[in-house]
Amino acid sequence: MSRLQIIKYRKYSFLFSLFLIIIGIISLAVNGLNWGIDFTGGTVLHFRIGQPFEVEEVRDILREFDLEGSFIQKVGHEGFFHEEKDEVIIKTVSLSEEERREVFQAFQERWGLNEEDIISQESVGAVIGGELTRNAILALFIATAGMLAYITIRFEFKFAISAIVALVHDLIILLAVFSLLRIEINSPFVAAILTIFGYSINDTIVVFDRIRENLKAMKKYDYFTIVNSSINQTITRSINTSVTTLLVLLSLFIFGGITLRPFITALLVGVVSGTYSSIFVASPVWVIWKQREIAGRK
Repeated sequence: MSRLQIIKYRKYSFLFSLFLIIIGIISLAVNGLNWGIDFTGGTVLHFRIGQPFEVEEVRDILREFDLEGSFIQKVGHEGFFHEEKDEVIIKTVSLSEEERREVFQAFQERWGLNEEDIISQESVGAVIGGELTRNAILALFIATAGMLAYITIRFEFKFAISAIVALVHDLIILLAVFSLLRIEINSPFVAAILTIFGYSINDTIVVFDRIRENLKAMKKYDYFTIVNSSINQTITRSINTSVTTLLVLLSLFIFGGITLRPFITALLVGVVSGTYSSIFVASPVWVIWKQREIAGRK
């Protein structure tokens, strides 16, 4: 009836997930996370270039100071016929007064700026970073609670807990990758997590919905057979959806610029992990729980 015996060999998928989680926890304990300016505070520089320029030209200058990973944004004012983007905003790590002066001098040498072209130089305090952290945690909590309530109402509480276990799995894997690769975490990372949660839960619900249908249509079979059959019926759809999504994300990763890469990296990891967990984590957790519940009644 079923081509892939996913439930039969669930122990191997659980061991693989456990292996990745242990590596992630060790990395988080040893390396921690590379928090960016949005969470730790830093320096925001706003200069008027006064002529057309490219973001890569600014990045080349910052590279001299090992600041090439900074957030760079072209801004400007409305011209008569079009918007003239002749200003640049740079968000980077905390810089001393002397370091700010050295950076501005490099801009002076490149574009002949003067003191009047410094629109602003300010520090973003850790207080703002702390508030952002609290808001991020609150957003994740509300999203998780909403998913828990929705799945419980639509399916059952055991389905909801199994789905949340899969989401926690995805979150730990994502944090592990960012910790191991020392990728900087800023506010878009929170948006990436919420996007991943939505993608992963949607994939999981597709499988759960098929399980619910098969529980009615395959009453003479046990839970293991029903769940395994349901996964086989939906796995092609899950993989095809993930592959097409990954192709788009890979193109953005390659051509979207260095500033977008942390965000895109999070989505890439999340799509892969979310697809894996919806197949190899959520459903097996549910079926094991149901089987133990039946065994407990006997």
